[in-house]
Amino acid sequence: MRTRPLGRSGIQVSPYVLGTMMFGPYGNPDPDACVRIVHRALDAGINMIDTADVYGDGESEKIVGKALRGRRDDVVLATKFNGPMGADANQRGSSRRWIVTAVEGSLRRLGVDHIDLYQAHHPEPGTDVEETLAALTDLLRAGKIRAIGHSNLPASDIVDAQWVAERRGLARFRTEQPHYSILNREIEREILPVCQRFGLGVLVWSPLAMGLLAGRLRRGNAETASAGRLHWARRHMTDERKLDAVEALAQVADQAGLSLPHLALAFVTGHPAVTSAIIGPRTLDQLDDLVAGADTLLADDVLDRIDEIVPPGTDVGPIDVAYAPPSITQPGLRRRTVDTRAARQLPTQ
Repeated sequence: MRTRPLGRSGIQVSPYVLGTMMFGPYGNPDPDACVRIVHRALDAGINMIDTADVYGDGESEKIVGKALRGRRDDVVLATKFNGPMGADANQRGSSRRWIVTAVEGSLRRLGVDHIDLYQAHHPEPGTDVEETLAALTDLLRAGKIRAIGHSNLPASDIVDAQWVAERRGLARFRTEQPHYSILNREIEREILPVCQRFGLGVLVWSPLAMGLLAGRLRRGNAETASAGRLHWARRHMTDERKLDAVEALAQVADQAGLSLPHLALAFVTGHPAVTSAIIGPRTLDQLDDLVAGADTLLADDVLDRIDEIVPPGTDVGPIDVAYAPPSITQPGLRRRTVDTRAARQLPTQ
């Protein structure tokens, strides 16, 4: 695979990134099989692996570490912090206190002395971004990490983080990891243009829409999705509007002589702002099928038909596991409350 620049970090990465959320108890529970997937991906030309401390409660990082023994220098290794790693309220988040602890845990599980890209897994509205950036800057200077990034950040938070880094002389975030697929294109409005403005690399997750664009789940059999997907994203997996769009997109793929997943991956990696798509195969066969379409390019007429089915900058419907800011999730932040006891009583007639 030809490599692409990861924003302005100076790092070169493949257009596909091997995501490892499915490694461990919540996906493929066989560590040796997962190691074989890593080796097959590296042999196919994928040079970046993305994991997180919370995947499988740390099991994914352990598997990746085992797979990279003797091959560490061939890989751009990315992991993430912020998610809960214990019952204690301070065993999560983006505070200096937790980041310094979390990075040591990831280094230990991965069995490495540095991480190439260390990413904040989710926004943390209650933590000052300067606190987070200062801690990450110190880790960069200590040589424990090589670059920093974030995931699921709203456009305004991306801009704020860049400004804070400039004003305070701190390290800049170099990447963003947003959700992006044909079915969910809202990031085309602001997030992707903002990433381009600041030279951020963009690593998109779930380009196959959590399996809806994998070609196996079609109208009438969406309930055959894995129990995990149905548990975490039932609305997404059974949304009638999305199932209608999948049927229409399958026809586009057939007429273009492509499989649906190859169409979906070519779509996201064809956007000028996108660096790479994160793929998450659970088996060698799934990996081989996805890699086979790595050189696929979509003609303008195919892209035009996709735009007709899902207009640019729009989502067919929400995805359950996507980040929603407090302004959406907390009713009190979007409603003016009325004290009914003090409300003026209208005169009776």
